[in-house]
Amino acid sequence: MSLVKLSIKGISYSQTQNGAYALILNEVDGDKKLPIVIGAFEAQSIAIALEKEIKPPRPLTHDLFKNFADRFDIVVKQVIIHKLVDGVFYSSIICERDKIEEIIDARTSDAIALALRFNAPIFTYKNILDKAGIYLNTNATDANKDSEDIDDILSNPETFGHEVESNQSGATYSANSIQELNGLLAEAVENEDYEKAAKIRDEISKREC
Repeated sequence: MSLVKLSIKGISYSQTQNGAYALILNEVDGDKKLPIVIGAFEAQSIAIALEKEIKPPRPLTHDLFKNFADRFDIVVKQVIIHKLVDGVFYSSIICERDKIEEIIDARTSDAIALALRFNAPIFTYKNILDKAGIYLNTNATDANKDSEDIDDILSNPETFGHEVESNQSGATYSANSIQELNGLLAEAVENEDYEKAAKIRDEISKREC
């Protein structure tokens, strides 16, 4: 079976179902997207790894694993999403130490959170992408349809694996000034509310464009 390389397109959250997040993986050499419903903690950890400007004051669980692996010269070489059974994705982390390769079973969300921290590539098999991959509209005028597609995915977490774990705030920050946003960002990081911090950072980035 041939492997297909994936990149991370982003994380979407449902406007209609609180606590639901979809990690969207993009086929590198194609147009298919692979959505995987993940829990709030994993979504936060992946968002932190993607958002380079946000540095947690203490290591998250995946950061701790990375520090532990670095201390003992363990390198994550790649992550493979190798199986899809009853809507649940199964992944393997390919590690190497002293030129000896080991394969470790992992939840897909955890595996991807670690792949980001090790700058390791993410793969899946073509038959999995054919089975679970979807096409999202690329035309800007179809943005609302994309949002509906994502909400459909998020409203049925059993279709793509992983249960929804917690309720999250839908707060927006369009009314805040840049100075207020910077203060809220610092406060969110200090309180280790990284999902909130990522949203605030997104609002700041929009203002700076």
